[in-house]
Amino acid sequence: MDALPIARLQFATTTSFHFLFVLLTLGLVTLVAVMQTRSAFGGKPELTRMTRFWGKLYVINYALGIVTGIVMEFQFGLTWTGLSAVAGDVFGAPLAIETLVAFFAESTFLGLWIFGFGRLNKGVHLALIWLVTLTAYASALFIMVANSFLQNPVGTHAENGVLKLDDFGALFTNPALTMSLPHVLSAALMTGGFFVVGVSAYHFIRRTKEIEFFRRSMRVGVLASLVGSTMVIGFGFAQFGPLGDYHPGKLESPDPLVGASLGFMIQFGFLAFLASILGTLLLFRNWITKVRPLLYVMVLAIPLPFVAAILGWLVREIGRQPWLIRGQLTTADAVASIPAGQILFSFIAFTLLFLVLAIADWVLMSRVAKRGPEPEEEPAGPQAETLVLSGV
Repeated sequence: MDALPIARLQFATTTSFHFLFVLLTLGLVTLVAVMQTRSAFGGKPELTRMTRFWGKLYVINYALGIVTGIVMEFQFGLTWTGLSAVAGDVFGAPLAIETLVAFFAESTFLGLWIFGFGRLNKGVHLALIWLVTLTAYASALFIMVANSFLQNPVGTHAENGVLKLDDFGALFTNPALTMSLPHVLSAALMTGGFFVVGVSAYHFIRRTKEIEFFRRSMRVGVLASLVGSTMVIGFGFAQFGPLGDYHPGKLESPDPLVGASLGFMIQFGFLAFLASILGTLLLFRNWITKVRPLLYVMVLAIPLPFVAAILGWLVREIGRQPWLIRGQLTTADAVASIPAGQILFSFIAFTLLFLVLAIADWVLMSRVAKRGPEPEEEPAGPQAETLVLSGV
């Protein structure tokens, strides 16, 4: 039994699962921050309730996403020891910074935001959600810095078979990063928008009494979807230009999965863009909540950006093969020298754990989403325990 395909499948599975959590987290926190900003500057009462409701869904997804991230990083030490041996000094630096940003700064600000409802000054509380948002974006930055190094190992030189870092700043001006980072962030914004629109549409299908609440939520989601999908397409095609990293070898990869993933990704991307344009037009005509067949389409469209994002990730990662670090380290040389059976065992264990986490995330979020916002007469600030455990 060959260890390489099992190790690659394990990495693809764990990172794909984690990426789905990250997309929704980045998208939702941005929209929650926008809602709270509008509420803080004299917005209508629904905006405060919107912040609380969509904030609950964000926190649930964030908490379970953190767990998937921790599990995913175990495989670097278990399966890809060759990567650590050759480029640990370079590849590990942005990952270490990301850990400090994500697990310490972002979590700290988020905890203060959760417990600060109704307790902190309105301006301080608003600053906290924007600090959460900025640290979430910083976390994405350092992850993409590390990944872009694998695509294009700039700022380094080889010494006795080990890559040494010459210029840390070069990692941040890497052509593999400059267009791909805004592409990922735009995809996250689009994902958050589609999610908010889909959940809002579900409540209109159920003929909710919270008409103003979900109409405003849908408006925010539709506009976020339009902005996100437009930027996704722009930054996506920019990666094929002089500022991007798509070398001819990547697009000419003999692996049929690359061509198929690229084609489907483009189709899904344009479909999401057209859906966002249609939603925007119907929104301003006040028809978007009145056409019931369209509401069902909105609910069914929630997975669209997730599928497109995974396909894009497959193009980026598989198109680099057979290199793990382009031109420096092959994927075959990076796999740990351990029996294939051990890798298979860890793959099965990780996959089962990720399935449990994904199901838990779906169950918790669906319960909170179906329940809808708290009644207007209830206290303004959610308690921390109900923010995470509501719906259990």
